[in-house]
Amino acid sequence: MADHRYVWRGIDRQGKVVTGETHAETSAAVRQLLREQRIRATRIQRQFTAPTWLRFNTKPRASARKLTQFTRQLATLLQAGVPLLQAFVILNRGESNAAMKAIIQELYARIEGGMALNQALRQHAEFDALYCNIVAAGELAGMLDTLLERLAHHLEKSEALRTTIRSALVYPSAVLGIAGSVLVVILVFVVPAFQSIFASFGAELPLLTQWVIALSEGLQRYGLGVLVLLGVSTVCLRRWLQQRIHWQRYLHGLLLRTPIAGPLTRHACTARWTRTLATLFAAGVPLTDALEALQGVTGHLLFLSATQSIQAQLMQGRSLSHALENTQGLFPSMVGHMCAIGEESGTLEHMLEKTAEHYEREVDSTVAQLSTLLEPFIMVVLGLLIGGLVMALYLPIFQLGQVV
Repeated sequence: MADHRYVWRGIDRQGKVVTGETHAETSAAVRQLLREQRIRATRIQRQFTAPTWLRFNTKPRASARKLTQFTRQLATLLQAGVPLLQAFVILNRGESNAAMKAIIQELYARIEGGMALNQALRQHAEFDALYCNIVAAGELAGMLDTLLERLAHHLEKSEALRTTIRSALVYPSAVLGIAGSVLVVILVFVVPAFQSIFASFGAELPLLTQWVIALSEGLQRYGLGVLVLLGVSTVCLRRWLQQRIHWQRYLHGLLLRTPIAGPLTRHACTARWTRTLATLFAAGVPLTDALEALQGVTGHLLFLSATQSIQAQLMQGRSLSHALENTQGLFPSMVGHMCAIGEESGTLEHMLEKTAEHYEREVDSTVAQLSTLLEPFIMVVLGLLIGGLVMALYLPIFQLGQVV
């Protein structure tokens, strides 16, 4: 059964009126959740939302970088001995981002109303299960500041990994985008001017020039329609793929088999998976519960299936290293070996962190090599395109000069 959005109003144990929003299957589930938080519900109303394809996200969301900064600042304040509510007052006073400021204010209101921090965090989609589980473990163990420090370190490492991969794609994307725009401008505005000059020659044009003129005429006549068709087709294809998990699984598997992107994706997912598991394990979260929170952490369906398989094997009494070996080679063999050493020596958390650091370095090395190889390749491609276009435009003029 799908979750629905419910808006509720109630009275907390201090007699204050509180309001909020919760996602649940039924109103009875919402009432039970509020009862566990010692809130007596006076009104629960289901909010009907438009279909996904008609829905527009008008509410600003806090970025991953802002959440990382919030976690680091909160951990620092708590380690300095600042009470939790006072820490939120300080964070709210120094926050300039509207989305993050709204989250801090809502968290403050819920905590002041008697709600635990992890329960308040679960009301916001920005905080995933990993985040909330670590905070819950910290509150339960009385070491919230320490685990928030580890969580902030984990988020900073994850952000650095995303930035490394994103930065490798910015330069080639920018160069190809600018080059494509220049080519379109030349074909639409410059080539027609040369075409009128060529018409006055009264001679047969070279084959390369005829191809460029035909491309220019086609772009002027059908370019806008083709662009709209491509945009609509992309949106429809994306919606179609979102509803067909088996096709998504096939494409994710195909990505892992590609020569350059495959190893990069595998190493990035492995680094994120092992670092997240190390963070959860260090927070005292049971291994099976940690794997539950790990299922969507990589964003890759094959790693999701492998995590579910590992969790099922652990519940049957097998070791983590043995379960990793049964993932059909999805995880590199080093992960299983390091986990086996960690399990035998009682240093699983340390071994997982070492593994994450190794594959983060592998990602950095691969991205650096990729950037080095892409730059000359892009230059060659641009040289061929621009050089071919210039040759096509000036070749008839050179031939006319030879005739004269």
